[in-house]
Amino acid sequence: MRDTYGTGDLSALSIFAGGFINFGYWRDIPLDGELTVEQRVASQEALYDVALDALGVRPGDRVLEVGSGRGLGAARVLRHDPALVRGLDLLPEQVARARATTTDPRVAFVVGSSADMPFGDGGFDRLLSVEAAQHFDDLAAFTRESARVLAPGGSLAVTTFFAADDRAGPPLSELLATFASGLDLPHPIGDFLADLRAAGFADVTATSIGEHVWRGFDRWIELGEYRDSWGRNWVTAVARGLVDYHLVTARKPAGSQP
Repeated sequence: MRDTYGTGDLSALSIFAGGFINFGYWRDIPLDGELTVEQRVASQEALYDVALDALGVRPGDRVLEVGSGRGLGAARVLRHDPALVRGLDLLPEQVARARATTTDPRVAFVVGSSADMPFGDGGFDRLLSVEAAQHFDDLAAFTRESARVLAPGGSLAVTTFFAADDRAGPPLSELLATFASGLDLPHPIGDFLADLRAAGFADVTATSIGEHVWRGFDRWIELGEYRDSWGRNWVTAVARGLVDYHLVTARKPAGSQP
């Protein structure tokens, strides 16, 4: 992980142009011609907007992003006029980069684990994680910690790719180097939803948004310098029913303990 996101800087690659590190949400971007860097950046911003719209961020909310990377997502959150934004990332190098992106006093970035968040109980109204949960070793611990740091009535939104079931791991490792290396973990979507419910969340839903992710991301790879070396097999894995991209939302019941 540190070689990719820490001492290395995946966001410096043209495939993740603009400093975000996500596959993008391409629904409103034409894919039948050339694609610009501006469109690639817009796709990555749009993925954040999908999560934030589902999250229902309101003025004055306290927002936590888990897996905040270089911190560019905070700028999307600030468009909703929150009281504060906190970004949590495992890697000190990423937190240092994130701290250099903003001087807004409402924003701060902290080093810490998704399985042991360095925050008090009930300190946030909204929690989001954009294309980071595939790296979390313990999703059950992440859901428990999310429930703990959210205030009663708070909401959660997670966007990333999940395995279809617990049999998908070996074939995904054969197709995609990031699974073979252990950088990406084949978490089954059903297990994650069960973990959320076990942690006390209500209104747990998963919506496939892959139709607006996979084709656009693959098209961007096809047109760029990584067309022969980067994981074009994502589309194959999706076609084989091994993996898909989901928006997962959940709510901490209003009557629950802080």
